[in-house]
Amino acid sequence: MSKSKPSRAKLSPKLLGDLEKLRRYNVVFFLVFVAILYAFVLLRINSLNTAQPSSDAVTSQVQAANVPHIDQTVVHQIQSLQDNSVSVQSLFDQARDNPFQ
Repeated sequence: MSKSKPSRAKLSPKLLGDLEKLRRYNVVFFLVFVAILYAFVLLRINSLNTAQPSSDAVTSQVQAANVPHIDQTVVHQIQSLQDNSVSVQSLFDQARDNPFQ
């Protein structure tokens, strides 16, 4: 039982004729393929855009973002320096009036 591979000569002329007819539509097939690929990419982008992060990811990001802590003794020291110096008070008042100057 030896199986021989079909050669082009053994294929029926009708099948070859059908292949030649399909060859005319190569551009159409290619455009349909590109349109399907484009639709798949758009659907994938949309699904990834609407995805919500998990609660574990949110908590890990919150823990990673350390909130800066300002020492209250430093705040009191700056306030006492402001209260004691007239030039510093005028500087703070001027900055409050026009902070972009």
